[in-house]
Amino acid sequence: MQAAAGLIGNVVVTRRVHFNAAHRLDNPAHDAAWNQQTYGPCNNPLWHGHNYVLEVSVRGQPDPQTGYVVDLSALKSVLENAIVARCDHRNLNLEVDFLRGIIPTTENLVIAFWNEIAPRLPAGKLHRVRLYETERNFVDYHGPDAAPGDGRD
Repeated sequence: MQAAAGLIGNVVVTRRVHFNAAHRLDNPAHDAAWNQQTYGPCNNPLWHGHNYVLEVSVRGQPDPQTGYVVDLSALKSVLENAIVARCDHRNLNLEVDFLRGIIPTTENLVIAFWNEIAPRLPAGKLHRVRLYETERNFVDYHGPDAAPGDGRD
């Protein structure tokens, strides 16, 4: 018996993980006054932290043998190894190798996270990386080939 006999179509599967981290928004190309005016409290020289929520969505057709686009336990493992284990309870500016040299805004983080996750996926294609910095603020990234309004939402 096939899991999805005769069914064709793309499905989007999403996994959510959490991590806590500190960071400081500061552009070394500018002086302290510019950084303080631009980033406000996020420029605190003694850092500040967030309880981040990361949602990662994978798109594809269900495998005819398993019915999965991607095994959620495998996706969980990818996210734990690629992001959570490396970022949780860390200073994103100082302790995370793949974030060195970038200003750790939520916008930059989703791009960096995409680059860490995409090559590790066991199946499907990375569709969206969404990072909540707070309950009210989040950023979506649909990859380097996405064009605004291309219908990937």
